[in-house]
Amino acid sequence: MQAAKRIPYATAGGGRRGASGSGVVPPLVVLVFLFVLAPSIFFVARNGGHVHVASDPNDREGNQETDWQKQLATKNLKSILSKEMIDAIAASQQEAGALSVDFFRNRESPSWKTDDLANDLSNASLDVDDKVKSVNSSAEHDLSTTDKAPKEDTDEHQVDTAAKNARRKLREKRREKRAMDLVRKDDEARVKLENAAIERSKAVDSAVLGKYSIWRKENENENSDSTVRLMRDQIIMARVYSVLAKSKNKNDLYQELQTRIKESQRAVGEATADSDLHHSAPEKIRLMGQILSKAREDVYDCKVVTQRLRAMLQSADEQVRSLKKQSTFLSQLAAKTIPNSIHCLSMRLTIDYYLLPMEKRKFPRSENLENPELYHYALFSDNVLAASVVVNSTIMNAKEPEKHVFHLVTDKLNFGAMNMWFLLNPPGKATIHVENVDEFKWLNSSYCPVLRQLESAAMKEYYFKADRPTTLSAGSSNLKYRNPKYLSMLNHLRFYLPQVYPKLDKILFLDDDIVVQKDLTGLWDVDLNGKVNGAVETCGESFHRFDKYINFSNPHIARNFDPNACGWAYGMNIFDLKEWKKKDITGIYHKWQNMNEDRVLWKLGTLPPGLLTFYKLTHPLDKSWHVLGLGYNPSIDRSEIDNAAVVHYNGNMKPWLELAMTKYRPYWTRYIKYDHPYIRGCNLAE
Repeated sequence: MQAAKRIPYATAGGGRRGASGSGVVPPLVVLVFLFVLAPSIFFVARNGGHVHVASDPNDREGNQETDWQKQLATKNLKSILSKEMIDAIAASQQEAGALSVDFFRNRESPSWKTDDLANDLSNASLDVDDKVKSVNSSAEHDLSTTDKAPKEDTDEHQVDTAAKNARRKLREKRREKRAMDLVRKDDEARVKLENAAIERSKAVDSAVLGKYSIWRKENENENSDSTVRLMRDQIIMARVYSVLAKSKNKNDLYQELQTRIKESQRAVGEATADSDLHHSAPEKIRLMGQILSKAREDVYDCKVVTQRLRAMLQSADEQVRSLKKQSTFLSQLAAKTIPNSIHCLSMRLTIDYYLLPMEKRKFPRSENLENPELYHYALFSDNVLAASVVVNSTIMNAKEPEKHVFHLVTDKLNFGAMNMWFLLNPPGKATIHVENVDEFKWLNSSYCPVLRQLESAAMKEYYFKADRPTTLSAGSSNLKYRNPKYLSMLNHLRFYLPQVYPKLDKILFLDDDIVVQKDLTGLWDVDLNGKVNGAVETCGESFHRFDKYINFSNPHIARNFDPNACGWAYGMNIFDLKEWKKKDITGIYHKWQNMNEDRVLWKLGTLPPGLLTFYKLTHPLDKSWHVLGLGYNPSIDRSEIDNAAVVHYNGNMKPWLELAMTKYRPYWTRYIKYDHPYIRGCNLAE
């Protein structure tokens, strides 16, 4: 058998010569396409999407179609994007190669992710967004320039993590900045509150009775007493309903209301704020509310309730008026009495003084008492402790203590105590002399109108017998008129200074309720311009003027004085005794005192006759010489007190009394030696 011939590869597709040749060639072509050409086309398309074969006419047609599509897309994009953005896209394509969907899928920007977008929207600001974009663009730029080929998933994850870390750090910095701003604002607010509280505390009177706190007015709860007021309102309504229940013979309801009233009163007690209430108060409120609801249903009558409440209101108003009168009476009584400790001091000093031999009762340097070249002070007092503070404070603040001379005048009851105190406690190198007003023989009823008036039957009847009150409230209206201070010649002795000190040219008069804080010798250099009295004026816009003290309905007063003339203060007055004698000041005083025998010109005291006597004869001093009001005014500016030469406790709240204002008391107590044997023995405490 003849062997078959092999067909060469060159003639495999050339013709159709035999059956065996036409059956083998097509499968080979398919295999070559699948295993060689198809993978090549796939990878070429993945890397660029373009296969350039110049000799293939079909490719030219495809390229033409692709160019047409590009031109159409570019035309549409130009209408949307700016030229700069299109140039940037072209430059990026040249660096990283042709763009494809897979490129953006594998290299998506972290800023496109929606999870981080939510956080960015809540915290972002323009400057932070710019920083994030710069970080992302720099990361993508590094990625495209270092490796134009596709990166591995690990590299993409690292870029993504770096961007997240950058944004996280920016957010943390932003939060820290906000926290620091909040802390700073909080500190500023706290400092403002503290400064405001300090300013308010300067005007606080710690002596006001009852619950008082420098923080209460602004910082405490405005309704801090709401529960107390509720319970008191319930008690009032329960009383109204109890009257109605009794009038309608509802005895069970009446008894129950009375029981609840007593329980609520015990729970409230003396409470002024909710914090002071008994712990059972809420339960009492609940029970009272129940019985009030029941009473409203059973006995409520609008007309009767209104009438009853009006009657209770009128009764309460009368009680308030009565209590105010009693309070006035008691405060005046307390202000005019001497504390037991000071009375003890006076008695012990008096006993020891009269045990001294006569030769030891004399003060040194008596030759200075009539020397007009020295600085002379007049002090009239029956209070040993108060007089010691005046002398001590004057000497301690004097530049030349040896040139100061103190003339003390007291009554016979305190004469021994006053002498003994200053013999034991001499005022350094200064001169001091104590006299008894009862030994001024020239001061008698034939010369002094006040003494003559006190000896008259009508005056005795007025001061000591007539209209003697049977209750506290009735006695408050005329307590001042029976005050021993205004009947004592120590109070009126100020109108007789030339008679008491005939050889002196000038003298400084001081009350015993003042404290000296600076050297006072400058007052002797003040030019009074021919006036007699140098004093600090006290008038304001509508108070402390003449019409406040004097009765201008009297024709003698209306003809001779101006009702708007400015008043002035006793307590620290420099008197020119030469001018006093020339103008006969004592005679003027006697004239007006005689005209006021029936008390029609003024009621009491020495200031009204002083205003009349020294009218147009008073020279106003600078207010810093004499600051008044420490005995009644709780709102004096601290700087005024500190800068004052003399501070005056005029008013009822004297510094030696328990009712003194505690904020002002240290100015007085600093000049008392509480370790002194006599003071310690009488339990005088600071």
